[in-house]
Amino acid sequence: MTGSDSIHIELREARPSDLDILIFWDKQEHNIFADPDEEWDWESELTKNPEWRLQLMAELNGRPIGFVQIIDPALEESHYWGEVEENLRAIDIWMGEAKDIGKGYGTIMMNKSIDICFSDEKVKAILIDPLTINTKAIRFYERLGFEFVEYRRFGESDCSVYQLTRDKWMAKKPL
Repeated sequence: MTGSDSIHIELREARPSDLDILIFWDKQEHNIFADPDEEWDWESELTKNPEWRLQLMAELNGRPIGFVQIIDPALEESHYWGEVEENLRAIDIWMGEAKDIGKGYGTIMMNKSIDICFSDEKVKAILIDPLTINTKAIRFYERLGFEFVEYRRFGESDCSVYQLTRDKWMAKKPL
């Protein structure tokens, strides 16, 4: 991999014109493994813009490579996270195609997503919920500073809930 300084990844709002690529990515084996129970109603969701959610496409030099969803878990309408305190965010991230995994793109996407979350001074921490069997994802999040909170079952999925606090992130960031 070349240095991350030479990698130009932008996060932009997802839009209805992204529908075909998101449906294609949903059928990729690594994405099914990471989220086997979830059915995304992309056609409907891409037209919605609730105050509690950001849906972002990651582009490497203009080529779509991944997707990030940032939610406010206290306001999210399905109450997926249950009763949670205010001023948290939750992130879902995935790479579109396996060929883009392991090149540092996910790290850049997460760093940008974390910065977006903590740009709101009220946000105290960020939650994630990888499948407990997804040890590669768990190591990835731990390298970013996320700390284990609890094991939890969401629907049919056994997950490991992790959290990154604002204080830990800010202490890690270079000045």
